[in-house]
Amino acid sequence: MSGELTHVVEALLFVSGEPLTIAELATAAEAPPERVERALDALAERHAEGRSGVVLERVARGYGFRAAATTADACARLLQRAPDRALSPAALETLAVIAYLQPVGRPEITRIRGVSADAAVAGLLERGLIEEAGRTDERGGAVLYRTTTVFDRVFALEAGVDELPPLPDLADGDVDELRERLHAVAAERTG
Repeated sequence: MSGELTHVVEALLFVSGEPLTIAELATAAEAPPERVERALDALAERHAEGRSGVVLERVARGYGFRAAATTADACARLLQRAPDRALSPAALETLAVIAYLQPVGRPEITRIRGVSADAAVAGLLERGLIEEAGRTDERGGAVLYRTTTVFDRVFALEAGVDELPPLPDLADGDVDELRERLHAVAAERTG
């Protein structure tokens, strides 16, 4: 019975495009969370780096499969993407603003960076690192952006953006203060 649950959990992770939590796996498998955890342990051993073409990883508060290091190049060729295509400084800057302030719109990103964010946002969307997260309540309703589970995977964040390093001299989770500081820096650049 335990081996059957391991197969079910493996199949669920395989068909899911997103990481799944233990609770989601338990519900889908109709099994207690403790048994799902044991199945995940067995899968982690079976799909460890160097033992399989795919690796089970804990990411974005859940579990999912990714290509092993030895198979990443072939997978990238199949998907027609360069495996290690670096982000430009503008894209990294934009991504940092989105990661720390999400959800955030292009107008605010542009004000903070002091230059248009259109190209950087388009590139980040294309790579799947960010996604739309609604619209602002203001007239015209700017699109808001947030990071994705792809972002969590690329930056190896098991618990998502909660694992981002804290910014110095900033109270935990004080996004409003961060927003004010970033706008002040932007005003100094343009002022």
